[in-house]
Amino acid sequence: MNKTIAGYHILMILSAVDFRVNEKEDMVIREYIVEEFPFRVNLDREMAVISNLRPDEWESHFLKAMDDFYDDATEAERTNLLDFAIQLTTADDVVTKEENHFLNLLFENWKPEEA
Repeated sequence: MNKTIAGYHILMILSAVDFRVNEKEDMVIREYIVEEFPFRVNLDREMAVISNLRPDEWESHFLKAMDDFYDDATEAERTNLLDFAIQLTTADDVVTKEENHFLNLLFENWKPEEA
């Protein structure tokens, strides 16, 4: 995956882990798309990939997307995606245990404070 697609996958999985996607979360993802997609991409295809994952596959796919994003992104781009991830998980004013787990995966693996 290129970094833009990988970021989309990260955010979509992060929005799905609590089995509820609300309008505010959807708006964060839309903002990411507007900001990060300078080229036409088939989001239907990407959504199909994500939709076909079983919940027990989310974490491994999330980790793969994290690695793909990290490999292609600058520190500033990683920080920007982390900001989107935080906005997404706090959009409904409730951070679930599952959302917190996936958000922690980003912070623990990317270690932005050590950059």
